[in-house]
Amino acid sequence: MLKKRKEIPVYLFTGFLESGKTSFIKETLKDNQFKDGLKTVYIICEEGEVELSKEEIEDNRFLLYYIEDEEKVTAEEFVKIDQELKPDRVLIEYNGTWEPDRVIEALPSHWLMAEGIATVDASTYTDYLNNMKQMMTRQFRYADLVLFNRCKESDDLPVFKRTVKAINRPAQVIFEMPDGTINANVKEELPYDLNSDTIEIADDVFGIWYLDTFENLDNYVGKKVIFKGQVLHPKKAASNVFVPGRLCMTCCAADIQFVGFPCSWEKAKELKEKSFVKVTATIGSRFSSELGQNAPVLAAQSVETAEAPADEVVYFQ
Repeated sequence: MLKKRKEIPVYLFTGFLESGKTSFIKETLKDNQFKDGLKTVYIICEEGEVELSKEEIEDNRFLLYYIEDEEKVTAEEFVKIDQELKPDRVLIEYNGTWEPDRVIEALPSHWLMAEGIATVDASTYTDYLNNMKQMMTRQFRYADLVLFNRCKESDDLPVFKRTVKAINRPAQVIFEMPDGTINANVKEELPYDLNSDTIEIADDVFGIWYLDTFENLDNYVGKKVIFKGQVLHPKKAASNVFVPGRLCMTCCAADIQFVGFPCSWEKAKELKEKSFVKVTATIGSRFSSELGQNAPVLAAQSVETAEAPADEVVYFQ
């Protein structure tokens, strides 16, 4: 019988140079979670001003391995590391200008993603969004945690959070202030009255509503909502279910995707695919095996033909 290969957990750190990747790793080491006698290969793809000390490297049994060229991020390179260094786990401090899909696709089959962490310098985030949004936001794809550091009270932190959630809805987003404290009170200023029994969603705020329902579902359950959406008929849906939603741009034109909510209505099959409708519905909650948590669902009271919005694409900024 073939012996099963030992699974190697991989911790992937993404972020631009000086975004705080190494500093986050150094803080993690203070918790002694790597002082368990296991051998850790620390793959460094770019060097910043902050480095691990000799003591930190030795105390945590780190073996440093440098990859300075994106073309070297290959399955062959990782197999070489696996065979020569025989790690018990792997930390990868990735270059923020490199394509993150590349490293994920190159991981050997027994190297399994344990956690993804993206660090962001809040002081430069808006500039990066305006000038190199795709390169900036693609770092969130595989992040379980996104840490914004160097945050100021004047920063539009709800927008920062929204741009992350548009890319990776399950990701945890943390804001660290200059004094090292965590701002846990970042809340979206909603452009509609959540206390109203009937919530009317304007065409240009569909994206905000969509994200907030997943983030704060309990606030919406039982509420009546009126909004405009485009009809989608999922192939495996019941005959009385359709999905009213919108095309949303998460990053750039190439990343436009359709998002919406499953909605029950007795005449669902009569609705024309891709047509726009005005939906009046009650918001409910149902467990999603795909998400591993409760997700919003709609029960329509009325569905009427509607004109397309002035801009058919929704944005999250």
